[in-house]
Amino acid sequence: MLEPRVRELAQGRNFAVVSTMMPNGSIQTLPLWIDADDDHLLLNTEVHRQRYRNLQKDPHVTVAIIEEGNWYSWVEVRGHLAGEVRGEEARAHIDALARKYTGGDYANPIQSERVILKVAPDKQNA
Repeated sequence: MLEPRVRELAQGRNFAVVSTMMPNGSIQTLPLWIDADDDHLLLNTEVHRQRYRNLQKDPHVTVAIIEEGNWYSWVEVRGHLAGEVRGEEARAHIDALARKYTGGDYANPIQSERVILKVAPDKQNA
């Protein structure tokens, strides 16, 4: 279960910084839109992207969520990939995220297939 503050920041209009392990052992860190249900952080990406491939090889991930307008208010979740959702649900989710962050549907062309990555927390710093 996510801590209430983690869920609050993930469901708000706050950006996440997501770190995954590259095949050579280095760490990839990228900003990303974020969402959450009661139990998981929800990351929406495409299956051809490096962060997706990284999590297929090593399911460990760290996500920091920074409160909009306040760099001193943040949470960190160290967790693992617990599942994924593809298809229409993932496509609808990226539109919902785009509306949250930009005010309109997702405008970028889909290059492969959208996927929601469900991250289960192992440790939460909130």
